[in-house]
Amino acid sequence: MTPPATASARPFYGKPYAWIVFALFLLAVPLVGYMVQAGLRWDEMHPAINAMLNGSSTVFLTAGGLAIRRRQIALHRACMISAFVASSLFLASYLTRYAISGTHLYPGHGWDRTLYMGILLSHMALAMALLPLSVRTLHLAWRGRFDDHRRIARWTWPIWMYVSVTGVLVYLMLYPIAAALHP
Repeated sequence: MTPPATASARPFYGKPYAWIVFALFLLAVPLVGYMVQAGLRWDEMHPAINAMLNGSSTVFLTAGGLAIRRRQIALHRACMISAFVASSLFLASYLTRYAISGTHLYPGHGWDRTLYMGILLSHMALAMALLPLSVRTLHLAWRGRFDDHRRIARWTWPIWMYVSVTGVLVYLMLYPIAAALHP
């Protein structure tokens, strides 16, 4: 008689986390390759890579939120840690870019600038609140204080999702959309 299959003995196709990582890899590598092949300078590629890190965080947050609703604790844990890592890499990368090149002003002056500034300011304010919230939420889970973790995660997850999504939106508005609207 053979023992029942365990979660770790499942083949690759039965591991949703592995598929998420694989899909993100399949998206990111060609995009970066395209940017290199197109001859973009590092200061042109860096913001796009930051947006990819924010996008990855969004994917992991979505998968982690779905996993916990389905009581898939191990998948939830892996996704949320991955979202934290992606967001941390973004923060380190963004601060490095900011230290090297400073701020990048929006080129327009019409309704699109007003919309951009509204999104940017809400993104920045919530991002500042997110740092201690996310660390505290993960700390509570790490310590096994799941009631407290659940209570604070109800606030952390939507803020984190908003910050991740608007991070990509800020990139799109500041670079490709602004370039199209204000050549």
